Amino acid sequence: MVLVPHRSVLAPNYRPLDITLHSGQGVWLTDIHGGRYLDCLAGYSALNFGHSHPRLVAAAQEQVERLTLVSRAFNHDLLLPYAEALTTLTDTETMLPMNTGAEAVETAIKAARKWGYLVKGVPEDHAEIIVAEGSFHGRTTTIISFSTDPAAHAHYGPYTPGFVLVPYDDADAVAAAITPRTVAILVEPIQGEAGVLIPAPTYLPRLRELATANDVLLIVDEVQAGLGRTGWTLDQQRVGVEADLTTLGKALGGGLMPVSAVVGRHDVLSLMTAGTHGSTFGGNPLACRIALEVVAMLDSGEFQQRARAMEGYLGERLDALADEGLLNASRHVGLWAGIDVNPELGLTGRQVCEGLQARGVLAKDTHGSTIRLAPPLVIEPSELEIALDALDDTLHATLG
Repeated sequence: MVLVPHRSVLAPNYRPLDITLHSGQGVWLTDIHGGRYLDCLAGYSALNFGHSHPRLVAAAQEQVERLTLVSRAFNHDLLLPYAEALTTLTDTETMLPMNTGAEAVETAIKAARKWGYLVKGVPEDHAEIIVAEGSFHGRTTTIISFSTDPAAHAHYGPYTPGFVLVPYDDADAVAAAITPRTVAILVEPIQGEAGVLIPAPTYLPRLRELATANDVLLIVDEVQAGLGRTGWTLDQQRVGVEADLTTLGKALGGGLMPVSAVVGRHDVLSLMTAGTHGSTFGGNPLACRIALEVVAMLDSGEFQQRARAMEGYLGERLDALADEGLLNASRHVGLWAGIDVNPELGLTGRQVCEGLQARGVLAKDTHGSTIRLAPPLVIEPSELEIALDALDDTLHATLG
């Protein structure tokens, strides 16, 4: 029996699968009835290191007993070491700590606008940021103002102005949209919520060239794509790009708590002076201790290598399903994939996920017939095989 709260107690802003989870370890989750499931969502990449990773749990437990929160009204002994470690890992100059991915993106937007007014000389209140159709950067009022997803956008107006929409993976459209009022280009290196849409390898490098040539900031949102998911510390490194500002989140908190940050150019982030931007919990000691351990784990390169090592097998299995006509398309990089189910099978993405659940695998659909696969980076090859066997079986079951 699934525990379903009374409808007046919990707002219905999610429609979860019919399962109630109780515990998790590594890539495995256990429900309230003792059933075990292989996690192929990983909290939208927040659980890159799996559930209850012993190094992260130990770090959090030690810090909980010592100091958890002082607010930024006071310094604490982990904030500067965290900033130094994260900027070293990402080869950036300055870090500004926040809590959620959406907050990191909001911070980057504010920093870019302030830079545009104080440094570039854009007239006050006229700054423009070029954004991509199909993007997902969070759910705050400002961010959903430029969302092209009706479910996220509708009925929340009036909307925040100052954003120019262009098609994703279209550098020429970005070039045509740049004006003297443009202060930044904001993009995901891979559009995760849209279905793991991977742009041409020339896309980000071309945006870098355009930004540099036009005195515009390039902001890359790596909240989902970053920190090992695609086989790189930052996915932008995969195509040889260095953003002016990069937003990080999800995996930065190790699946234990929300932790996010903006990293990038000192001359931009240093404009966020005392009193002009802040967060009660941003950069708190507990968050810093967990994130320091995350940085140390990524610094070894082990998790990035694991993602790259299993990319080939993941792709081979998915491409085989596409060759059979069970999938219309398969997109994959590292341990991240988006698959489009052939509509002739008569299955929605939700139904495929329900079929996977019945076979002990948890995944998430998006936009109708698309399913995202993103297991924790600690997954073993044999466990990845279990997940792909379940997908194979679920799709073939429709053929009778």
